[in-house]
Parts: sequence; C-alpha cells; structure tokens
Amino acid sequence: QVQLVESGGGLVQAGGSLRLSCAASAPTYVMGWFRQAPGKEREFVAALDWSGSTSQYGDSVKGRFTISTGDSQNTVSLQMNSLKPEDTAVYSCAAGRNYRRDYGALSAYEWWGQGTQVTVSS
Repeated sequence: QVQLVESGGGLVQAGGSLRLSCAASAPTYVMGWFRQAPGKEREFVAALDWSGSTSQYGDSVKGRFTISTGDSQNTVSLQMNSLKPEDTAVYSCAAGRNYRRDYGALSAYEWWGQGTQVTVSS
C-alpha cells in the first residue's frame, strides 16, 4: 500500500500562482493529479512517469500548469500559473504501478491522496 500526502493548496486571486506537492511513501511508476469541482466529474490535470521524461496534461491546463519531480525522492510538484476561477476544485494526487499509454484515465492509478482545496477568486 502506497500512501500519498498532498500539500500546498489554498486561496489565490485570479492570475496568481500556486504550487502543489505530493509525497509518496514508496516508489511508483507514475504520479498524477486530478481535480474535482462541486457537481462535476473528476478531471485529469497532469501526470509524470518515474523517469520524469514523460508528462501528460489535461487540455484545460496545458500551457499554464507544469508537473515536475519534487525536491525529495518519490515526490512530484504541480506548478499552477495564470489561475482562473474555473480552476477551483479539490486537487488529488494519484499514483500507479504500471505503464499506461493514457495517464488521463482513472484506471491507471491504484493509490489516491486525500486531496487539497484550491480556490481561485475572481
């Protein structure tokens, strides 16, 4: 069982930036972020494989968000720039044990964090 711990959520004004981090208790093949706003389905945000060479992004965040390996082992960071009110959601870290062509699918992940709230005010 891999445990995931997120940090870095909060309140920011539109146009601002936030950085989320996720620490895994053991190595995994891929780590990613999903988000879910009230009344909406969970949405893929970004993913990064263990080598750091393969990243994928959801269409709504391309060009604004960047996923990268963290400063510590088994961590990833999500740098979120040019934030919009529609980015408001609970952001959850996820991790998977296997290669997948599409890391935007929920089925690619075995472990999930508790989530952290990101609120963007207009």
